Amino acid sequence: MITVAARRGGPDPDMNPKLQLAISKARSVNMPKENIERAIQKGTGVGGGAELYECMYEGYGPHGIALMVEILTDNKNRTAPEIRKIFERYGGNMGESGCVSWMFEKKGLIIVNDNQLNEDEFMMLVLDAGAEDLQKNWRYLSSYLSAGNVRYSKESH
Repeated sequence: MITVAARRGGPDPDMNPKLQLAISKARSVNMPKENIERAIQKGTGVGGGAELYECMYEGYGPHGIALMVEILTDNKNRTAPEIRKIFERYGGNMGESGCVSWMFEKKGLIIVNDNQLNEDEFMMLVLDAGAEDLQKNWRYLSSYLSAGNVRYSKESH
């Protein structure tokens, strides 16, 4: 993820939200700083190695369930038949580009333990970030936002 994000948006995490998210996820699982830097260099062309591609495949699973599958691969020509075979093996079929994407929207979900933040404070934060929905479930507060607003909401707290 770091390599692809750096390739698409540049090596500066402040100017590349996808890279910032990838770095944040890597740090959350204790990835060493050297590995993160090496992945960024590889993405910008400094590190060499195989080029990686992000691909999106669409299709239908068992019982007509619409699926979108995001793939990271080093060989697009080999990956498409493999994904088609997986769809078919489990009772589905791979479709053409755009066959199910019209049914999906990219969303972000924020979940906060209610003992860390009270409901009114959480509501103010997520409303400022453009929340579409706010729910209280058991001991958690949750909110759906458009994918672009998730970074803003993370920075505001």
